[in-house]
Amino acid sequence: MKQKNLIEFDSIHTKPKVRSIAYLSAAFAVLYGLMVLLKVNSVFIMFSLLAYLTAVFVMLLKAFVGQIRYNPYSYNTIYYISFALFDLSVILSQMMIISFLFRGMMPVEHLLATMFGYLVSSAQTFMIYSLPFIMVFSIGLFVSNIMLIRKEGRSFVNLLGMILAMLMIGGELFLIFGNTYYSGSMQEVLIHEVLINVFSAVYLYYECMIIGTIISMLIVISWKPAYDQDFIIILGCSLMPGGTPTPLLKGRIDIALQFYRKQLAETGKAPVFIPSGGQGSDEANSESQAMKTYLLAQGIPEENIIMEDRSSDTHENMLYSEQIIDSINPDAKVIYATTRYHVFRSGLKARRVKLKATGIGSRTKWYYWPNATVREFVGILTEHKTKQALILGSMIIIYVIGTIMMFAY
Repeated sequence: MKQKNLIEFDSIHTKPKVRSIAYLSAAFAVLYGLMVLLKVNSVFIMFSLLAYLTAVFVMLLKAFVGQIRYNPYSYNTIYYISFALFDLSVILSQMMIISFLFRGMMPVEHLLATMFGYLVSSAQTFMIYSLPFIMVFSIGLFVSNIMLIRKEGRSFVNLLGMILAMLMIGGELFLIFGNTYYSGSMQEVLIHEVLINVFSAVYLYYECMIIGTIISMLIVISWKPAYDQDFIIILGCSLMPGGTPTPLLKGRIDIALQFYRKQLAETGKAPVFIPSGGQGSDEANSESQAMKTYLLAQGIPEENIIMEDRSSDTHENMLYSEQIIDSINPDAKVIYATTRYHVFRSGLKARRVKLKATGIGSRTKWYYWPNATVREFVGILTEHKTKQALILGSMIIIYVIGTIMMFAY
């Protein structure tokens, strides 16, 4: 029995391409320059820009859906949806200008200058539009972190949510108080505007990454795998002092057991468990052994359990589990069980070792989730640094050039 999902994962075999967005952008840049040089009606230019932005928004949404259908566990999933939202904010700002124009609040002769000014300050506009999200998100991080510290104790890791919340609110305050009217020489004003726009571009990038990561995480944890799986990998985590599973690890095993029993009842097919996790220096036995003991106590036949006890992190969990599965059935259908906040990043690790698997996640205490999500976000940022540096660097260059052009214009 196949469960229903809004979008089917891994249902297409061709990776969505976004080169068409670059081609369209280059073509529009040339066309825009020609229209300005030929002194085309500014209202026509305005609607041409709006049409271009709308086309890019549609293309990004299409790429986002295509990426989910091709491989949801990808950085592209984050980028496509987050920059689609950013593009939407630029569309809204341009529509605001149109509203001012048709209500007689803006002379036509000022239209091009205003339009270009809004484009140059689009990162600032996005920060303003997203302020309600930032406030709600930051307050949620503070409240959950306070509860987490009361329950789990004070540590740097347990303060990550508060640190991120302060950085996000501090960034918004810096924009509000730093972007006030500035007087001085033309050069001083230009430097001030460049610095503000560069700061906004950096803030925009990381804010988009946060929003995109949250959306991507919500999509993958809402996924319902079909009841036709061959293997269930259970990702390990730290054990109790006596070598038994912690409540967090029990949650992962229990969600795997729940799926196992549901599939067995629905289809009669019993998937094989692969409890994955080695033995830490401070652990009485391997995480894999602790999970196997727990599974046996729950009535799972020993022949339905294959231990993977060499791994020390999520990457190795997936790598060594994939080797076991590939030696038995290279075409096997696989899912993995972990905690909800860890599903997306675990999927990134799985796809990196060529393991096509979807995740199911166990619940955790409400106050633990936000801080753990921040940890996952930080972990995601530390990977693929080159790709992220290229995108962030390109954004900074665009806003610097745009600011200089605005002053020249």
